[in-house]
Amino acid sequence: MNKIFNTDDVLSQSVSATPAVPGVVAMVTDRNGNLYEGAAGLRRLDRPNPMTTDSVFALFSTTKAITSTAALQLVEAGKLDLDAPAACYAPEIAQLQVIDGFEADGEPRLRAPKRQITAKDLLLHRAGFGYDFFNETYKRLAEEKDQPSIITASKAALMTPLLFDPGEKWEYGSNIDWLGQVIEGITGERLGAVFQKRIFEPLGMTETGFELTDAMRARLAGMHQRGADGTLEAIDFELPADPEVHMGGHGLYGTVGDYMRFIRMWLNDGRGDHGQVLRPETVAMAEQNHLGDLKVTPLPGVISTLSNAADFFPGQSKSWSYGFMVNDEDAPTGRPAGALGWAGLANLFYWIDRKNGLGGFWATQILPFGDSASFGSYLSFEEKACSSLLE
Repeated sequence: MNKIFNTDDVLSQSVSATPAVPGVVAMVTDRNGNLYEGAAGLRRLDRPNPMTTDSVFALFSTTKAITSTAALQLVEAGKLDLDAPAACYAPEIAQLQVIDGFEADGEPRLRAPKRQITAKDLLLHRAGFGYDFFNETYKRLAEEKDQPSIITASKAALMTPLLFDPGEKWEYGSNIDWLGQVIEGITGERLGAVFQKRIFEPLGMTETGFELTDAMRARLAGMHQRGADGTLEAIDFELPADPEVHMGGHGLYGTVGDYMRFIRMWLNDGRGDHGQVLRPETVAMAEQNHLGDLKVTPLPGVISTLSNAADFFPGQSKSWSYGFMVNDEDAPTGRPAGALGWAGLANLFYWIDRKNGLGGFWATQILPFGDSASFGSYLSFEEKACSSLLE
């Protein structure tokens, strides 16, 4: 590893500041390999194990880009038509109706959607799905109608009503979990097996999966909850050990080092260390804004234990590609217009700058999302990386 710059001070300050993060792993890569690898703090505050660069994290929504990549592979193979109804591949999605509020007795008011959901709608988060921690209607369905949480990794958790007619707007939700069902319907395999053969093996990702191995569990970073007074408490949290559904929107565990291999694939026009994952022309097509005039909107935090209100680069226009948020303008961190990125619920963040051939990942395990200490430290990390490497 050619360590040409250093952000250790950002990491050390993040675990010693008030408020602090319990532990963090951060890495930066160019097209050839990692330029920086760092870790600070503890894997879990109530245990002595230090955070290390090979620590394992619940990746949450950073899973989404990997699922989107698997879908793009099927497009290349002529097996997935993005404009076809998603029900052609995942028939159960056709059962879902639009919710237009609630009746006086509290029952949902449902109607048929104006058109069917397409696979493209799912890729772009415009199908009508949401999350209960970002949407009051879904929160009410969970509280009053026992709608299962998405983290149960159950089919029932996917069978939610649509919040609006497909194509009407962008709303972040369980779209990519459904895209995973589309992929399984086409391949006849579980999503984890698809990832293993088509993405993980050609990239050399040996420590990423939907289920924890004993070796991964031994290096697992613990989850933490931030209290209203700013204090952190370690909590016992794991996604289901034998999930009914491999959730393409949030279900993976993995190391930051493995994810950097995925980022480098996108920097290298789809090429991995052990084979081509996507064609160069697919990567060039996929990275564009495919939302048209629709825009990514701020995320309202409606369940305070899971998420704060969050907005990436407030006041700036953001779009969505086939897999990532797209910055329409140069970001204050130095990330240029056209760069890709996203995040995970436990305050994991990454960016992919194909123009300059750089990418980075910042991983913590803190709830709620949008934690000021972690997000602020991440922005400092990205800014320092960009300023050091793009001079």
